[in-house]
Amino acid sequence: MSRRSVVVFAAAALALAGCGGGGGGEEQASGGGNVTIEWWHIQNIEPMRPVWEAMAKEYMAAHPNVKINIQPIENEAFKAKLTTVTQSGKAPDIFQTWGGGVLAQQVEAGLVKDITQDISSWSGNFLPIAAQPYQIDGKTYGIPYDTGMVGFWYNKKLFADAGIEQPPATWSELIDAVKKLKEAGITPIALAGKAKWPGHYWWTYLAMRIGGLQSIQQAAESKNWDTPDFVAAGQKLKELVDLKPFQQGFLGADYQTPDGQAATMGNGKAAMELMGQWSPTVQKDTSKDLGDDLGFFPFPTVEGGKGAITEVMGGGGGFAVGADAPAEAVDFLKYISTPENAGRAVATGAFQPVVKGIEDKVTDQHAKLVTENLGKATGAQLYLDQYLPPAVGQQINDSTAELIAGTKTPEEVAKTITQTAQSE
Repeated sequence: MSRRSVVVFAAAALALAGCGGGGGGEEQASGGGNVTIEWWHIQNIEPMRPVWEAMAKEYMAAHPNVKINIQPIENEAFKAKLTTVTQSGKAPDIFQTWGGGVLAQQVEAGLVKDITQDISSWSGNFLPIAAQPYQIDGKTYGIPYDTGMVGFWYNKKLFADAGIEQPPATWSELIDAVKKLKEAGITPIALAGKAKWPGHYWWTYLAMRIGGLQSIQQAAESKNWDTPDFVAAGQKLKELVDLKPFQQGFLGADYQTPDGQAATMGNGKAAMELMGQWSPTVQKDTSKDLGDDLGFFPFPTVEGGKGAITEVMGGGGGFAVGADAPAEAVDFLKYISTPENAGRAVATGAFQPVVKGIEDKVTDQHAKLVTENLGKATGAQLYLDQYLPPAVGQQINDSTAELIAGTKTPEEVAKTITQTAQSE
């Protein structure tokens, strides 16, 4: 596979500052013939599903020759469907991407269009931290619509019931909080064991806190994950797992189902979950809105570790353009990326700003918590199951799930991931 750009960002790229210009897709993008755009996205619930439906209708009204077929698909179902379709050598005209190694593999397979020149007149409107996951070897293959970070969403009332006065800032404090919650008869953590990807957040963050961001970069480049820092990350995770902190039946729990991780958290049946900026929206959709009881704190530091609490792991969402997509597909992305329309999306509380100058649109109390933490960030790492080639990312998810289930040791996790990486 070709060399990939490293998706790790400096503090300067994280500044949410400046103002953006640029108009939407008022002009005809091509010759004016009838065009159909297939648009696959994962915003299959409120509040964003109706917002994007409205934008598509607006664009079609202004461009009578264009028809946009929208397919809102749940996250995991989307991944499965996209894999099936791309195996035939084709891709939708516009489709969800998280960037990184998965996008790089799609580029190498000839499935994605290089849109560097197509968006050159308005790509400067994007915040660098939001745009970089979709840039590979100096070229752009996608545009962002959301950015953010993974952190702890916690139930303030349940923390208070357990006598926890403030969010943990160190790993030892987190372990103590778990013990206090269990003593109070409260399930400490909600986890979607079946989904696997939520579990990899724990291992990744522990590796970042122990070895620092540089350890992730070095492992990706050397294809060697069998080092003391990554073994130690597994040992810390095992320390947590041994306390049995998760809800009953977590190994069979999905994320976005009525009995899954988000619903367990939203229904007040667990005190915290390690999840991304979308968490409050999914909690509300699958269960209840915790309102003022829902708080947020960054992943704690690990005593003696090299990583800082201001180094975040996460990412957002973006759109890639299929290799055979019409010019109107890029023009539609221009339309939804104007400050006005990007601001409409941010105002729902579902997204963080990716366009300069719309920070004032963040009015949702929970979205503001993420914005505040991003503003303090000194570095960021894309989710490993997207940053790395697909097979390696999947192995990290699988091995982390086995560690959490108690069927694989920390040492075996590091060795298995290394074996997979070196076979690529």
